[in-house]
Amino acid sequence: MADEVRTYLAPKPQGIYVDATFGGGGHTKVILEAEPTCTVIGIDWDAHALELNAPPLEEEYGDRFIPMAGSFAHIGRILKKLNISHIDGIIADFGTSQYQIKNLPGFSFSVPTPLDMRMSPGHYKTTAYDVVNRATEEELANIFFDYGEERASRKIARLIVEQRKTKPISTTTELAQLIMKIVKPYSRSIHPATKVFQALRIFVNDELNNIKALLTASLNLLNPEGRIVCISFHSLEDRIVKQFFKAHPELTILTKKVIQASDEELARNPSSRSAKLRAAEKE
Repeated sequence: MADEVRTYLAPKPQGIYVDATFGGGGHTKVILEAEPTCTVIGIDWDAHALELNAPPLEEEYGDRFIPMAGSFAHIGRILKKLNISHIDGIIADFGTSQYQIKNLPGFSFSVPTPLDMRMSPGHYKTTAYDVVNRATEEELANIFFDYGEERASRKIARLIVEQRKTKPISTTTELAQLIMKIVKPYSRSIHPATKVFQALRIFVNDELNNIKALLTASLNLLNPEGRIVCISFHSLEDRIVKQFFKAHPELTILTKKVIQASDEELARNPSSRSAKLRAAEKE
């Protein structure tokens, strides 16, 4: 959603912006190209993403681009290292990148990888393997329902507990095949294990609390007329952003209705079908 990000972030001359979820660097590049005098700080807790994607941007844009390793939940601490107290905008894309799905252990349904799912092993010790093989049946059911909105959560939890009595569930494909015994395909494009994998990823990485921390920090970090743009990919994330914007009168909501991907965007990038963009400006 490059066009929408450019429109709602509206980069200013000499402005300082944070790409809180650097990933492949797409949004960072959009901002740097939109305003040739601004600076972008790209934050990511996946060291591989920075190692792979930061050098080309550093070469092209010089000191206008500053890569920083860390979680966006600690955005204030990260900016303090740079002696920056206020910024003009934040873009946060909460989706899981295709790079992460293909390369990080625990994200793919089709390739047997260890049940890890940690976005940053340095930040979190508990893996999806630990949760799947050690949580109680009730805890698993609650995780699948609360974070994945999976209606068959109790049946899946019961089957997992039965299965692990024989042997631990150690790979993504083992877990996916188990879920497929309970959940029938939603559609050709959505795997039956999607909601459970989403729930485990959110739980392992404490994603919802991280989003809340970022939003809270933004109130103190944004300059007057500074903007925050958030892209969510499921209702739990979107609900947090929507409610936060509404709850803070110092924020003017710029997106009266949630913005979704255009037909042109969907044709270029089918994974954007679930994307929801909301933006607000600080008074």
